[in-house]
Amino acid sequence: MEKLHTRATVLIVPGLRDHVADHWQTLLEARLARVHSVAPLTEDKLNCQARVDAIQQALAGIDGPVILVAHSAGVLMAVHWAATHRRPILGALLVTPPDLDAPWPSYYPSPQAMHGGGWIPLPRTQLPFASLVAMSRNDPLASQDAVRAMALDWGSELVDIGEVGHLNPASGFGPWPEAEALLRRLDI
Repeated sequence: MEKLHTRATVLIVPGLRDHVADHWQTLLEARLARVHSVAPLTEDKLNCQARVDAIQQALAGIDGPVILVAHSAGVLMAVHWAATHRRPILGALLVTPPDLDAPWPSYYPSPQAMHGGGWIPLPRTQLPFASLVAMSRNDPLASQDAVRAMALDWGSELVDIGEVGHLNPASGFGPWPEAEALLRRLDI
């Protein structure tokens, strides 16, 4: 399999479940020639600051331009990171961000657990880099209105990716070829 070459190094920022073998991010990572991934946490998995520190640690090992590819709570981690750090980032693909103000299905952490982990308040200021927010029309973790509002606040271009649930294996997704096309839009 030929690797996809990008000008920038891609940093994969997974959600709370970290690296899942059949997740589109893991499959995309295997296709990329220049890629790093945020290391999974072994403890304090719901601690937002620990997640932000993990992003910073991963970035410390990368020279040159970087594109963030974040999914779900990984989007929230990336936004919290951007609010407190100033390393130049070429762009970010922010896929299916969850709404911290909405109830989530029972197999996800509760809003109280997320609040206790320091996720709230979510930074809602313009990001200091170009970004695409990929929105699902039927995401169980966020309404379209909530995702549109986040994208607007962050200064992100909103991309409607259709009815893809939360774009994870539970929604029937492993490979997601559209990720490569969106990544190319940021790798300018």
